[in-house]
Amino acid sequence: MTLSPDDIVFWQVGAFRLNATIIYTWVIMLTLTASAWLVGRRLTSTLTPRRVQAFAEAVMIAVERQLEDIAPTHAAKILPFVATLFILIMGSAIFSILPGGVAPTASLSTTVALAISVLLAVPLFGIRLIGVKQYFSRYIRPTPLMLPFNIISELSRTVALAIRLYGNMMSGAVLGAILLSIAPFFFPVMLQSLGLLTGIIQAYIFSILAAVYISSAVRITATTSRNGDPQNG
Repeated sequence: MTLSPDDIVFWQVGAFRLNATIIYTWVIMLTLTASAWLVGRRLTSTLTPRRVQAFAEAVMIAVERQLEDIAPTHAAKILPFVATLFILIMGSAIFSILPGGVAPTASLSTTVALAISVLLAVPLFGIRLIGVKQYFSRYIRPTPLMLPFNIISELSRTVALAIRLYGNMMSGAVLGAILLSIAPFFFPVMLQSLGLLTGIIQAYIFSILAAVYISSAVRITATTSRNGDPQNG
């Protein structure tokens, strides 16, 4: 019973393994890129856009409204990054219900890569939005003794983000494999629907947590700046 796409190897030379995680991730990325290009090349400003454009706009508006509740002053700037995370993870969930498809997010390597992206995005957005001095000063507040604890907190929540996504996607695969072995003719459709719903929920949670982490980094220092500390770009 294969649960992780890492275990499906299509080609191997020495230590290099071209497994399903790599292949399926690239398939999803290329499909999303091509879809974005096809939608973007025929955009219209009419009141009755095409259905595909209307759907894409509805998704982006929904994500933007969520971000406005989390980071009202920076929603537009973090929208591309957060929306990309959401669409990529949701695309993985949709791919998993296709015949022979396995979600790349069921691999720990994929979820770790996504979590590392968030880990890097937090300081990059923080420095861009509030400046180098203000961002890094948050690590020594309220006292320089908090520096190691703040660093550990930053790293631990990134690890938790990866494990949460991986655990939820893997648990769905395990449950599906068990139920399909018991009743292969009754559960497939129900399990695929449940897996898709779980994937969409995980895409939402992951992207919202990424937005919360970025917003909290900016909000803490911005609040301190208003209390009297000068900002430094």
